[in-house]
Amino acid sequence: MKQAMDGRNRRHLSYWAFWVHRISGFALAIFLPIHFTLLAQALHGAKGLDEGLVWTQNPLIKIAEWGLVSLLALHLAGGVRLLLIEFAPWRGLRGAWVAGAFGFALATGLAFALSLIG
Repeated sequence: MKQAMDGRNRRHLSYWAFWVHRISGFALAIFLPIHFTLLAQALHGAKGLDEGLVWTQNPLIKIAEWGLVSLLALHLAGGVRLLLIEFAPWRGLRGAWVAGAFGFALATGLAFALSLIG
């Protein structure tokens, strides 16, 4: 059966969950080499790591860290949502799983933001 190509499927919540999951995965793939490079500074001793960690005290970097933690939570929740949709015996809860994934990511991001403030 052919699906209508008139944009109705783009209004579905699962369509947006698909894009958020892909974008968060891409952002995490960009972040990981930067993260590993910073951690590799520890191989040059404590002084090298301390020099790299000074860079992380920048307020823009702290905001980026919050964004990455939020994206990681969103990507994790989206992946679990996909696994549940694929392998769980129940069907028809897609909207609830999307809302749950976004809620989990929001709560995780807010908890991390509070830890940066305090």
